[in-house]
Amino acid sequence: MTALWDAVAGAVGAPEFAAVCAKFEKAKLNENIEKLLSLCKVYLELNEAAAEDDAEVMAVRAFVPVAEKCILGRVDYVTAQTELPAHETYIRKIGRRGFRKARAKIFTTNYDLSLEEAARRLRFTIIDGFSHSLDQVYDRQHFEYDIVRREPSKEAPDYIPNVFHLYKLHGSTDWRRVGADVLRSRDNAVGEPVLIYPRSSKYQEAFDPPYLDMMSALQAALREPDSALVVAGFGFNDDHISRPILSALESNLSFRLVICDPGFIRSYWELAGDPLGDPAAHAIPDAEAHPNPMLERIRLLAQSGDPRVHLLNGRFEDLADAMPDLIGQTDRERHAERVRSMREVG
Repeated sequence: MTALWDAVAGAVGAPEFAAVCAKFEKAKLNENIEKLLSLCKVYLELNEAAAEDDAEVMAVRAFVPVAEKCILGRVDYVTAQTELPAHETYIRKIGRRGFRKARAKIFTTNYDLSLEEAARRLRFTIIDGFSHSLDQVYDRQHFEYDIVRREPSKEAPDYIPNVFHLYKLHGSTDWRRVGADVLRSRDNAVGEPVLIYPRSSKYQEAFDPPYLDMMSALQAALREPDSALVVAGFGFNDDHISRPILSALESNLSFRLVICDPGFIRSYWELAGDPLGDPAAHAIPDAEAHPNPMLERIRLLAQSGDPRVHLLNGRFEDLADAMPDLIGQTDRERHAERVRSMREVG
């Protein structure tokens, strides 16, 4: 949030940015761009009928699109050269799930293209609701499709391996709304970006299409018997996502939840600044509450002995490394890596 705050301040200009913040001087902004944009939205709704010569309202009205454009630019950072070792490791282990079973589903609130780029490098296939036509157009029905391989020597088609579903709950940097359609494009001149920007209205916006399709898929997956949800990098601060997870814990007895979060037991050097000391001497006892109320409820479930809940102290990188390889690398994957290495030599 601090990085986005500084980026927006630089894009808008220091005097203009300070003037917008000054309108909410009684609010504790704490360099939180989400809170500032939320206040701007409420302010504009309250002054919707303001005349065009009202300089204060016009300043806020001009500030919001500049801030949103800046945020889009900051999160659209993934290129072919971006290093994504953790994402590649995670996709390799999740996406390689046996194709005789239901395809794995990855839900993310991130806008960036890290998962798509990692899948491209690994030659994994993503089903994300977009068509495979020249202009890739979103349609919820595409989530019902799958990909098979037809071979002349076989009567029945085979489901190809290394396929997973991707649901971007808050939109993506390469989604553009053109008329009634949502297209895939990174061209800023095409349509309007399809993103839920950081502000308090995320809950209401998440129930507009195409976000509604993504949320419905998440809620349906949480209700499935014998389903497991692995969470990493999500702070449980978005109620429209956190509450369905809590509801699944309450109602789905065969549901399993694994959360990887660095806040369950903070590292000893964070607490004591002593990287050479004894970690056990500085560990937070199990009884200490988690600062996030949603995670605290889940922690209490685990502490009470609920076998469905597993809490891991770590980062996304740690989770990707710790997850087991359930299926070994296939001959096709090894061949694809050899071919790619051969082409990179030239």
